[in-house]
Order: sequence, then structure tokens, then C-alpha cells
Amino acid sequence: MFLIGICGGTCSGKSTLAKSIEKYFEKSGVVKILCDSYYRDNSELSLIKRSKINFDHPDSIDFKLLIRNLKDLKKNKKIKEPIYSYKSHDRLKKNKTIFPKKTIILEGLHIFCNDKILELIDFGIYLDIDEKTRLNRRIQRDIISRGRSKKEVEKRFFSMCKPMHEKYIDPSKKYADIILKSKNISIKKVINLISEKRMF
Repeated sequence: MFLIGICGGTCSGKSTLAKSIEKYFEKSGVVKILCDSYYRDNSELSLIKRSKINFDHPDSIDFKLLIRNLKDLKKNKKIKEPIYSYKSHDRLKKNKTIFPKKTIILEGLHIFCNDKILELIDFGIYLDIDEKTRLNRRIQRDIISRGRSKKEVEKRFFSMCKPMHEKYIDPSKKYADIILKSKNISIKKVINLISEKRMF
């Protein structure tokens, strides 16, 4: 079982790249795990308090559960992946059953910030996209799919996303096997590098 880690700042293109890699490996068997699904359970807090949580800090992730689930997948065991709601800022009571596959894609902001996760990753990719591009993408995404205003998105970006990116996310790129800087990523190049790594 081969684990591919895709990391990068908010709206750097992680999901788009993950979908392309997922499509390439679907015939041989692939499953995608979202680090966002493992935000801690904050159901005991009110919606107002939950909305003020800094989800860009690594401490917002339930790494213990994520690590256990990744290890189980590598042991060929099925897992129960949590489901997180961006609108209510909370983990839902239901979950998603994930079955082990030949290739695992782990996507998220914080996956290179944890030593135990890094030990499980066989090939790490970091998307190093400029701040202006990422902010514009985030504004579009959050207004359309998460029901937020432009003002709210910009406030969260500069008060939480940017500082956490500079302190935790960007420095973690040193753990990547490859750093991609272009907005026009060559999927063929990425697939070739993954295939080369799998041969060893």
C-alpha cells in the first residue's frame, strides 16, 4: 500500500491535484483521505464559539485518530472516516466507511506538521502557490460553497490563515519529495515521479 501526501496552503490546488492523481490510479485501486475530516470534535461548544476556532493551527486536527486510521488502512483494514461540516464548524454524528486500496491519497494543510504522519507518507507533494492567488481562490470558494461573505473570508485569511501558513504550513514544505510552484501543474510529471518512487 502506497501513501501519497498532498500538502500546501489554503486553496493552493490540493483537491484538484488529488482528483487528477485519483483518476490515474482508479483502475488499480485508490482511496482519498481528507485531513479536514479530522478536525477535532467541538460539539460541546456553541456555533459562535466554534466559528472563532483557529482551524489553521495544527492543534485543530485530531492527529491521534487520523494516524490510527491511516495505520489501519495500511494493515488492510476498513476505517470510519469522520465527516466535517464547514457551515456548522463541527464534526457530524455520521461517518464514512473507507475500504483499503492499493494507493492512499492524504490531502491537507497540516499533514507535514506531524512526525508520525510523515513516517507513514511514501511520497510527499507540496504546492507552493503565491498568496494572492490563494486568497482569490478562497474568496470564490467560500462565498459559493460555504455561504460566507467576502469580508468574513478576508478577515479570517489575514488573521488566521496567513499567520499559520507562515509559521507552520510553509516551513513544512522541506519534508516534501517534490515542491510544485506553478499554477499549471504537469500531472504527467507528478505521476512519473510517483511511479519512480513506487519502484523502490
